[in-house]
Amino acid sequence: QVQLVESGGGLVQPGGSLRLSCAASGSIFSINAMGWYRQAPLGSSAGKQRELVAAITSGGSTNYADSVKGRFTISRDNAKNTVYLQMNSLKPEDTAVYYCNAAILGYSDYAVEDYWGQGTQVTVSS
Repeated sequence: QVQLVESGGGLVQPGGSLRLSCAASGSIFSINAMGWYRQAPLGSSAGKQRELVAAITSGGSTNYADSVKGRFTISRDNAKNTVYLQMNSLKPEDTAVYYCNAAILGYSDYAVEDYWGQGTQVTVSS
């Protein structure tokens, strides 16, 4: 089966940087769009919904949430089935669990399926 495994989260001070990685593995025929979502802590104003942070197509076209434009950069290595999220100038409001998402056609699938990683915690605090 297909798995998405994330890495790179952690604790960082405001203004700092982190780089998240997400590698897809398993019986993969092709990967379409890949992206990063985040869910803020419960009790915060954005805590109830998982929101799109950034996405990238197989051809390299990208889109970003307005709140991260100019600070975050999404990229992918198709040969490694991996997507990255470079996060700079981090703010406390970026604190959330970050989830990797990918639209994948596996060899055992009849159609493209949506896969999710397990999530990685990013905490921005002094």
